[in-house]
Amino acid sequence: MTPITVLLISIGLAMDAFAVSIGLGIKAKENKLRIALKTAFMFGVFQSLMPVIGWLLGNQFKDIIVSYDHWVAFFILVLIGAKMIYESTKIDKKCPATDNADRFITLFMLAIATSIDALAVGISFSFLDILITIPVIVIGCVTFIFSFIGVEIGNRLGCHAKSKAEVLGGLILIILGIKILLEHTYFA
Repeated sequence: MTPITVLLISIGLAMDAFAVSIGLGIKAKENKLRIALKTAFMFGVFQSLMPVIGWLLGNQFKDIIVSYDHWVAFFILVLIGAKMIYESTKIDKKCPATDNADRFITLFMLAIATSIDALAVGISFSFLDILITIPVIVIGCVTFIFSFIGVEIGNRLGCHAKSKAEVLGGLILIILGIKILLEHTYFA
């Protein structure tokens, strides 16, 4: 997997966390830096941890589906991307942020919710025989940066950027799924 592909997957995965961070930033009137750092740290850690879990799980089944692993990776990425795009249409127009945004339990639950997609991507990494170390570091760093910036954007701009981030992330993942499928079926 090329560094550009890893970066694009990282950006696609970070968009959920970015969109939620914008929502958290809307509420952040005081202690913006503290909220931005806590949010970025929590989201970055979970976004790094979930692909590792998915990769470990996927390695248990890799031998069974080796002949059609590229199809599995394609469907996982396209489904996640489509889900992100669909969910962007459901974002409440009022865009309410979560109360007590900097509470640990709130951030913990949001970090899990925004990183479920990364678990599925970790599974596809294992099917494609990708070493997980570098992608996990890049995913965590990109998510940290996007989440930190998301809180700031939410604080300054409000809701306007939230659904656009979801759509962009979804499109990136769909394009990468198609790229993987084409590379393994037509250009192998």
